[in-house]
Amino acid sequence: MPERLPSDHPSVQTFRAKLARSGGTRRPCLRLPDGVSAADGDFVRLHLDGTAYHARVSSDASGLVIRGAYDNKRLARVPGDGENRLVEWCRDNDRGAGEAVELDELDGGYQFGLRVPGVRTVYRITKRPNSSLADIAEKFGRSDE
Repeated sequence: MPERLPSDHPSVQTFRAKLARSGGTRRPCLRLPDGVSAADGDFVRLHLDGTAYHARVSSDASGLVIRGAYDNKRLARVPGDGENRLVEWCRDNDRGAGEAVELDELDGGYQFGLRVPGVRTVYRITKRPNSSLADIAEKFGRSDE
């Protein structure tokens, strides 16, 4: 059963992040601030308005970025196949490129939450998958976690 964790809990580290444009497109992406426990190529869970999505961390000349959040890991790996929930979240919360957001580090390198500055939220945290089982799933192409 998932644990509930409020954004103002002492174990949650909050970073000020910015939305940017993804390459030459007009779609928003999340620019990760220095100090966040993530690396280029990592797959993470990104919580948006109470739902956890899958996202891939990538890098560009300015640093680490998340270009989208998707319903499963396969869609995060091949982003053209699914709905980008980060774009929806930005639209629903009236946020655009250049605007600040708060990025909550819930489980370093694995689980993060995104929210509008000053808005408190409660996240439903799930445990990390067993790494050996995840490795087997990756080997056989079953990576929807």
